[in-house]
Amino acid sequence: MTRPAGTESFALNQTMLRIRDPKPSLAFYQDVLGMTLLQQLDFEEMRFSLYFLAYLTDGESIPEDPAERAHFIFDRETTLELTHNWGTESDPDFKGYHDGNADPRGFGHIGISVADVTGACERFESLGVPFKKRPQDGKMKDIAFITDPDGYWIEILSAAGMTDSLPPR
Repeated sequence: MTRPAGTESFALNQTMLRIRDPKPSLAFYQDVLGMTLLQQLDFEEMRFSLYFLAYLTDGESIPEDPAERAHFIFDRETTLELTHNWGTESDPDFKGYHDGNADPRGFGHIGISVADVTGACERFESLGVPFKKRPQDGKMKDIAFITDPDGYWIEILSAAGMTDSLPPR
């Protein structure tokens, strides 16, 4: 299928999630899901920080030069941007962010493709990661949903499992 004229250079660069506290969120996305923090940007006057994370390919490294790093981050596909509004982590009245999966529904989840859903889920289980759905539960088998520290849903799937479970066209 050909793209419409003028969209040839378009790429899905990032998805942004608001987070209550960067410490547990960064630990989750780096240590549990294996992403790399590409850059942290702090906007002191506006009291918020941005954290850009992605999966690096073998041999790929983050450039030291600020201009090269910006190009590296904003010219790649599939970056996760975590946005932290300062103070939410210590505000006892902060009720958290809406995950989009309760009424009113909106945003649903991000998806992480893994080679082995069962093996990944065993690892998540050993790390105490909360599940919304395990691979054997429900009508759609071989996919799972876990949640991050802010309650956002993350679908865990494999290419092989998806080709076997999709409805016929």
